[in-house]
Amino acid sequence: MDATTVRLAHRVGDGALAWLGRLRSCFALPADAPVHEIPGDELKALSELALATGTVLRAAVAGPDGSRTAKELMDFAWRELREGDLLYAMQRHGPGATHPREVYAQFAAAGYRHPRLDALAAHLASLASERVVEHVPNRRLAVLAAHRRIGIPDPPGAAAELTARTWLGGTPEPWMLDVYSAYGVTHTVFHLTDWGADPSGLPGPLREYLERWLPVWVEVFAETRSWDLLGELLVVGVCLERPLFFPEAWERYAAAQRADGMMPNGVSRPPDDPRRAFLNHHHPTIVAVVAGTVTVQRALDGVPAGAPG
Repeated sequence: MDATTVRLAHRVGDGALAWLGRLRSCFALPADAPVHEIPGDELKALSELALATGTVLRAAVAGPDGSRTAKELMDFAWRELREGDLLYAMQRHGPGATHPREVYAQFAAAGYRHPRLDALAAHLASLASERVVEHVPNRRLAVLAAHRRIGIPDPPGAAAELTARTWLGGTPEPWMLDVYSAYGVTHTVFHLTDWGADPSGLPGPLREYLERWLPVWVEVFAETRSWDLLGELLVVGVCLERPLFFPEAWERYAAAQRADGMMPNGVSRPPDDPRRAFLNHHHPTIVAVVAGTVTVQRALDGVPAGAPG
């Protein structure tokens, strides 16, 4: 890991976080809307904002401005959710839904708790229906990961069983990876390692598979300028026990970032007006915060790096 890549990661993460801070009002939920009318995309964006800012606060590698912005954004997001009351109402309105718990877990991990939702989540996780939720396997891993963050232990063997059913868990022919499968791979790794906080959560055979093929995939998606997916793959690299840092990919990734800190998605051309750009480009900018933060954190941890990236 070289100092240039660390500086690039730090710059990208700081710039992206500052952009999110300036566009904070774009994350606001509709005022006084009934729980069944909250738009799913808007709730998802708020959850992702909490993920990014929670990662910054947990890693503690940002400067004073970045740390302050992250805390202000996390507080803002929690207020938008009525300090958990909105999620509690959503979970009561749809007890079979898992997304209220998945959103709540981002806050619970950062110390924002709602006792009634804690109790309800633990009750729902104990039901037989929880074992047969109709989600794809990596999404079911997301629910397990959310429960862990809330403080609910995994059912015995559940993580191994679900991991084996994911695309990554099958260690298939690497040339069969497409964009959809690639996002499945990244999220499988994120849920098993808690976004790099627990690299040992990734089983050895999957780690070896990624050490061999992740460099190829990073090169492919850097060549195609798929900045959103490339950012997620860069996070995967530093979720490994021997992290992969990919200096050349980081140079391309950093060069793609707009001067105002926004990271384009690599699919559509962003408009100049930041508020118009928000719709299609807030997600890659959130990913850039996480990628920059976790990369700097793993570099400063001093862990041995994997094969040259």
